[in-house]
Amino acid sequence: MAATLPPPRLLPSGDSAVTVEFSRTIDDDANQRVLALDKALLGAPIDGITETVPTYRSLLVHYDPGKIGFEALGEKILPIATRPLPPVTKARRWRVPVAYGGEHGIDLEDVAKTLGTTPDDIVIRHSGGDYKVAMIGFTPGWSYLSGLDKFLHMSRRQSPRLLTPAGTISIGGIQAGIQCLAAPSGWHLLGRTPVRTYQLHRNPTFLTEPGDRVTFYAIDDKTFEDMDRAAEAGEIVAEQVDA
Repeated sequence: MAATLPPPRLLPSGDSAVTVEFSRTIDDDANQRVLALDKALLGAPIDGITETVPTYRSLLVHYDPGKIGFEALGEKILPIATRPLPPVTKARRWRVPVAYGGEHGIDLEDVAKTLGTTPDDIVIRHSGGDYKVAMIGFTPGWSYLSGLDKFLHMSRRQSPRLLTPAGTISIGGIQAGIQCLAAPSGWHLLGRTPVRTYQLHRNPTFLTEPGDRVTFYAIDDKTFEDMDRAAEAGEIVAEQVDA
């Protein structure tokens, strides 16, 4: 139970933020505690907190030092952070289409060779996973996913690319990811999705949020093109299903 775990470390981040660190490594249990604390602070706000930013293993809490100090804030946060975890609630679940391999996933064959298997096996393993959105970061809508099949764990590329396409579906280390915008990346590119996890003038602007569940399914190039046009027009082409 969470109450038996060591208390988090409180680390000053400049003069107006505190990092509530539950672990020094990527850990699903720590991430669960991060999201629970984030939810608790949103449900019962502490005066002076201006924003919270959940990550894999810590919660960054921004505050107004004119209203509350570091020590006083820590005294309020620690009792909340060490509570037993609440019962697991039903999460949103998204089915995300992916065009694997070819021009959409230029590293698929190399990943298969490195791991001593076939591209089809990589697709089956990747699309068969049940993932959790652990955090959003790096660029708007970039969804970091835990739950990657251990067989697919592999080091990131030795030479990161300066630019990878919007919608890239990739793996790196023990993580999987959905990249919304074109950006640099050292991850291995398995495919692309037409889904926009971030679209400025759409409601909602952000599709996924920490705690959501994600599964993938394979589509062909023609379906990708059709879905991509629909998504560009603001349609949410990911399917939301019961968890």
